[in-house]
Amino acid sequence: MTRPFFAAYPNMLGFEQLDRLMERSAKSGGEGYPPYNIELTGEDAYRITLALAGFREQDLAITVEDGQLCVRGRQEDTGERQYLHRGIAARQFQRNFLLAEHVEVTGATLENGLLHIELVRHRPAPVVQQIKIGPKA
Repeated sequence: MTRPFFAAYPNMLGFEQLDRLMERSAKSGGEGYPPYNIELTGEDAYRITLALAGFREQDLAITVEDGQLCVRGRQEDTGERQYLHRGIAARQFQRNFLLAEHVEVTGATLENGLLHIELVRHRPAPVVQQIKIGPKA
């Protein structure tokens, strides 16, 4: 068993969650479908674009739960078509992205077979806290 990365630095307190996030990210990576891009569209703005040929809005579900953006797709095969060759993938998928604490999904659009998901990072104001030294409890 490997030792968590951030535990190796004793002056970094409370960063155990980052080790869990790194482990979770490593487990969710590796799948190749659907292909995607991540763009920096502004100083604190991002766009994730997934290539989803043949998918309609009703075939897709986008959720954010516990700091994880999840995009799911499932096409229903009506059986009305008879394919001689089927090179366009129509399989179901689930693609996950871990979001930093202050990153928020602001919207999504589907156009020309591309799903665009807009994100923005909010920078909280710095907090300075004065600690008073008091008697021993």
